[in-house]
Amino acid sequence: MAGGGGGAWKVAYADFVTAMMALFLVLWIISQDEQIKGNVQQYFRTRFASVTKQSVGIIPIENADLIRAKRAHFEKASAIPLEQVRRLNDDLVRAFVQNPEYIDMKTLRVQMTDEGLLIEFFNDPSKRLFKEKTAEMTEYGRVLFRIVAWTLAKHDSRKSTLVEVEGHTSKSFQGREDQDEWDVSTDRAITVRKYMSEEGVKPDQFHKVTGYGNRRPLQDKLGKLDHPYHNRVSIMVRPRQPGS
Repeated sequence: MAGGGGGAWKVAYADFVTAMMALFLVLWIISQDEQIKGNVQQYFRTRFASVTKQSVGIIPIENADLIRAKRAHFEKASAIPLEQVRRLNDDLVRAFVQNPEYIDMKTLRVQMTDEGLLIEFFNDPSKRLFKEKTAEMTEYGRVLFRIVAWTLAKHDSRKSTLVEVEGHTSKSFQGREDQDEWDVSTDRAITVRKYMSEEGVKPDQFHKVTGYGNRRPLQDKLGKLDHPYHNRVSIMVRPRQPGS
C-alpha cells in the first residue's frame, strides 16, 4: 500500500513549484514599466488568437485567412502601449479586407511607428487619389478616405487620439501655371481634412494640416526622387497627451 501511494507527494510538490513559478512571473510582469507590459500583452495576444477570435465582429470566419495574408502589408505594433491605437490598426485592416475592390497596395500603406499609426496614400498614376495636378479627389480617393474617416471616427469616442494630415509631391511634380508643389501639397492636405470632417472625424481631433511640397521624400525611395509614390498624403494618428 505504501508503494502504491509513495509518488503522490511528487505530484503535489510539482504542482506547488508550478504555482510558485506562475506567481513569480505575475509579480515580475507587474513590476515592469508600461512598454514591457505592452510587449508581453502583444506577445500572448498574437500567439493565442484563434481563427474564430480573429473573425468575430465585422469579418466573417471565411475571411480570417485573408486577414492574415493582408497583415503582411501592415506592420505590427512594436512598443506603443496604447491599446486604442492598436485596435485602430486592426480595424483598418479589417475594413480594407471587407472592401477588396478598393484595397490596392500600390496606393496604401499602414504601419505602426514610435509616434503612432502612420497611414500613407500614394497618388499612383494607374489609380489616382487626386485628379492630375490638382487637389480635386477622384471617386477612388473619396472611397478610400471615407473608409479611413469612418474608422477614425468610430475610435474617437474617448477622445484618445489626434490626427495630423500632410501633403507631399515628388521632385518632378509640375502643377498648373498658377500652382506650384507647395500649393498643391497644401491644398490636398486641406481637402483631405475637410472631406474626413464631412465623413465623421470631429474638427477638434485634427492637430495639424501641412503641405511640404517635395521637401520630405519617402525614405525608401530616396534614390528615385521622381518616383510617383512621393506624391502622397500622410495621416499620422497619435496618442492624445493629457491636456491636449
